[in-house]
Amino acid sequence: MSRKYLLEQIDDAAVVQYYADGFDRLPPDQKILAWHLAQAALAGRDIYYDQRYRHALDMREVVEEILTHATGIAAETLGDIRRYAKLFWIHSGPHNSLTARKFVLKCGRGAFLDAAEIAQRNGARFPLRAGEAVADLVRRLDGPFFDPTADAMITNKAPGPDRDILAASANNLYQDVTMAEVEAFEERHGLNSRLVKSTGGLVEEVYRVGGRYDRQIRAIVRHLQAALPYAPQASRQALEALVRWYETGEDAERERYDVAWVQDQHSTVDTINGFIENYLDARGVKGAWEGMVWYVNAARTESLRELAAAAAWFEVRMPWDPQWRRTDVVGVTARAIDVVLETGEAGPVTAIGVNLPNDQRIRETYGSKSMMLANITEAYEKSQLPEFRREFCWSEAEIARAEKWGALASDAMTAIHEVLGHGSGRVADRLRGQPQLFLKEHYSAVEEARADLVALYFLPERRIAEFGLVPEADHDEVVLAEYEAYARNALVQLRRVREGTTLEEDHMRNRQMIVHWLMAETDAIKVRRRDGKTYYVAVNVGAFRDGVGRLLAEVQRIKAEGDYEAAKDLFERHGVNVDPALRDEIVARVDRLKLPSYTGFVQPRLEAVTNAAGLIVDVRVSYPQDLERQMLEYSGKLDAQEARS
Repeated sequence: MSRKYLLEQIDDAAVVQYYADGFDRLPPDQKILAWHLAQAALAGRDIYYDQRYRHALDMREVVEEILTHATGIAAETLGDIRRYAKLFWIHSGPHNSLTARKFVLKCGRGAFLDAAEIAQRNGARFPLRAGEAVADLVRRLDGPFFDPTADAMITNKAPGPDRDILAASANNLYQDVTMAEVEAFEERHGLNSRLVKSTGGLVEEVYRVGGRYDRQIRAIVRHLQAALPYAPQASRQALEALVRWYETGEDAERERYDVAWVQDQHSTVDTINGFIENYLDARGVKGAWEGMVWYVNAARTESLRELAAAAAWFEVRMPWDPQWRRTDVVGVTARAIDVVLETGEAGPVTAIGVNLPNDQRIRETYGSKSMMLANITEAYEKSQLPEFRREFCWSEAEIARAEKWGALASDAMTAIHEVLGHGSGRVADRLRGQPQLFLKEHYSAVEEARADLVALYFLPERRIAEFGLVPEADHDEVVLAEYEAYARNALVQLRRVREGTTLEEDHMRNRQMIVHWLMAETDAIKVRRRDGKTYYVAVNVGAFRDGVGRLLAEVQRIKAEGDYEAAKDLFERHGVNVDPALRDEIVARVDRLKLPSYTGFVQPRLEAVTNAAGLIVDVRVSYPQDLERQMLEYSGKLDAQEARS
């Protein structure tokens, strides 16, 4: 029976169901472990909403109460509120995750107020302040809902001359704080705190039990502790360390957790839970909360294990200054995994690969864990419309290569990016393992570029075929297919930037920078035009790889030395600014074909099976195929029976 992957399209967002095929074959104790970890991941969901935008939780409550008390609301108004809500759920707030720009309601203010008042008469309970009427609430949230210029950018790393990157960013990681004030302040809890200005100076509101997000963190801890009896010893030690970090908020406990998590190399079921990535922070320090739960896909893991085992072989062949090579490559592990839940920054918009921890000191001393999200890449591939490749490929030969090798080449690229890219290299001792403090707003883009360049550089290496990542007989064709796809991507990703002329998302900056640097400094990629359409065409594989090697050497030097000015120059010349005419062309081509620009995923649903005594004895997995019902269930607006029906 054919499966349904692409469920719907909202504006330019595709909504896709992914599947967790091997979950039913896990032993009962491992399924129960996954269920408890999933509950912990759901318990922290509201943290990320609040981190992204100070009004996000109130806004979500308003639209969800309207949707669940909608009898009598005008169909056109309700349709736009539903459209807006789905985008809001996909992005965990009113700002696009990829462009950082705000999106707004299209229905009129009066129509929205009418809908809210009808919903209240139907029994809706809104987040009203003391003495506040529904009209006052709607007025209070008018800017967040309707004004695209109010809090326009969630993270603004290029706000323009004389504008502060923190003041220009709408996220809730700082309150009334400027970069100059931060640089004069010594943070104790850089990763897991909100920095606010008080009458006595700057104050860190630490994310921990008894601190900021106390209620959500207590719930996370409760579910993590419930998971402990089902966890193998190594996993249990990591989870216990994670609980201690949540309880104390101290960075030393976070380090103990990172080390314990890296050293757990054999558990089948695993999780990420905490303040992890720093893409949301314009200065690249504060961690955004995320939760992710998965189990190992054994069938697809073997080639990744072989790649990880050979990490030292690749390290000594990195095309950068030998002083920045790791001399003792330890603890590099890699697995293909199938995800069962992603919340916070991990989903519904998700990556296809993960390498953690981010702490450079731990990477160099203890190693890292790389994961390829096998069922996510499968869902992307199964849901992609064939018109995408045909529209942006220059020739029939390029189309044929993309169709035959595109998915396999992308998987190989992701594996090398995560396993060898993020886990490689070292930094100067004077940086004390924290290059992000020196590279500031450019750190994440530098690191993503470095990992991509490692993958592009080593993909042609014959050992990659030996590991089974690509077929030996067709290795050259796979390399060409990936180089062509990478060049195309610099064009295709412009479909996401529908206004403004700068890129904010670090992965997008990284890819633009690499392609445009290669165009400027090598003969690898040519710009061609036909019938009023622009194409980026990879024309010289040798020049492509040689250029990648030269650029990689410089990017590693920038990271290793914390060279802020060089990073700033590199990205401002090649990776930040968008040609609006070219962007408009790409958007028009995509819209004409009604192609989506990005994807939000519907998660599998885990349901505990209990015995007569109320004890969990098994866990069932199902596939909701309905974004709205899933999100309303997560928010407690639907009970379990309603969500299944």
